Amino acid sequence: MGHLGRTQKSQAPAEKKLKAYACELEQKLETRTRELAEALEQQTATAEVLGVISRSPGELKPVFDAMLRNAVRICGARYGMLSLCKGEEDRPVAMYGVEPALVEKLQGKLRRPGPNTAAGRLMRTKTAVHIADVRTEPGFFDTPPGFTGPQLTIDAGARTLLAVPMLKESELVGYIIIYRQEPEPFTQKHIELVTNFAAQAVIAIENTRLLNELRESLQQQTATAELLQIINSSAGELASVFDAMLEKALSVSDAAFGGLWTYDGEHMHAVAMRGVPALFAAFHNKPLDPVPGTGSYALVRGESFVHIPDITDDEGYRSGNPGKRALAELGGARTALWLPLRKDQMLLGTFMVYRQEVRPFNDKQIALLQNFAAQAVIAMENARLLNELRQSLQQQTATADVLKVISRSTFDLVTVLETLVASAARLCDADKGFIARREGVGYRLAANFGFAPEFVEYVGQVLIEPGRNTLVGRTALEGRTVHIPDIRTDPELPGPRRSSAVEAFAPSWEYR
Repeated sequence: MGHLGRTQKSQAPAEKKLKAYACELEQKLETRTRELAEALEQQTATAEVLGVISRSPGELKPVFDAMLRNAVRICGARYGMLSLCKGEEDRPVAMYGVEPALVEKLQGKLRRPGPNTAAGRLMRTKTAVHIADVRTEPGFFDTPPGFTGPQLTIDAGARTLLAVPMLKESELVGYIIIYRQEPEPFTQKHIELVTNFAAQAVIAIENTRLLNELRESLQQQTATAELLQIINSSAGELASVFDAMLEKALSVSDAAFGGLWTYDGEHMHAVAMRGVPALFAAFHNKPLDPVPGTGSYALVRGESFVHIPDITDDEGYRSGNPGKRALAELGGARTALWLPLRKDQMLLGTFMVYRQEVRPFNDKQIALLQNFAAQAVIAMENARLLNELRQSLQQQTATADVLKVISRSTFDLVTVLETLVASAARLCDADKGFIARREGVGYRLAANFGFAPEFVEYVGQVLIEPGRNTLVGRTALEGRTVHIPDIRTDPELPGPRRSSAVEAFAPSWEYR
């Protein structure tokens, strides 16, 4: 019996040790299982975010939403926010778990966080900020004038918060901040998880930037190639070139409306308009004078371009310049860009585009539109050379036709003269013309083009003597070319004769 009792007593401590060891193993197993579950959950969340990034090239909103949702869920937080930073200001771009009224109030709005807030500290130090309980944090709710306080923290009843910076090298791009409504600090693993999400957010932002730049470059190259194709196939027809150019310019610069104007040395003339509001178009239904205070005037004075970020904040608008007032009040324009069309140092016209919100054009957009302006000048020069070639060919053809008629009509002077006057009228794009031959001391109609038989019969009976009161007489008197732009306003043509002439002739004509 004694031996049995001693054996039972010796087994009791061993059983206790075994139970303790089993309990320890169980606890370790539970801990390990929990850690594995957490690791798996974090890996799953990371994979989900990476999947969203791969499925949303160039789109940051779904990436930010997925990132924030997983950070809040896995870290056991109540809600969260992701903001982008610029200087001392931030702008919330994603929220999760926040009341809709607060989302509407805060998201997308520029703020300048107070220096004692989590965002303010993070922006100053560029390191993570972890506050176990905001109610016991010294100075947390103190907000100096000109700054925004911890509004989301107050309105949503946060107690514990974690803010992690989004850094590109040493530049603060933004931050992720998550909140709990009870004072319970986040673990180191939570901090590492949110830090990893912040790094992925920076990569997504950079990838989006590069992809957008690539898209912009491709869009610009495509627009330029299409424009060159239009110029190549236009055969000197500038209207189609200018209209296509303006359409491409508005598209690649994301402008609301614009116009292309030519300059004759005194006035600007609209040759293409796109998207122009009706009220503003009515204001500009006549040639423009480049007066001081206008973009056109600055280009006439030699400026390489004129860029006004906000027309309503421009001195010309404040001083009551009619053009800039009309731009803002009739056209709704806020940001404006004027570009010159120059050949050598000569201003040939202007290229104007406008946005209806305050959003300045960037350097790439300005450079692209300057390239468009250069293409417009090339198109204008090509059209000029082509038209000169056409005119030269028409003149040579007309001369050859006249010579053929002369050679075939040795004794038919009327046919020769009528061929001459018809060819001259067509080459000069005139509606009518006539030739008068000398007869004694005067001149009589010998051939005509485009006149009614009644007029030919009337004039054929008149012998016109040299003098200032008739076109033929003035030409004979002066012995040179006479050009009258408008016979209605010529003071030396008598009333009755002028009246009959006006019925027969176009308003502007030239007799040689």
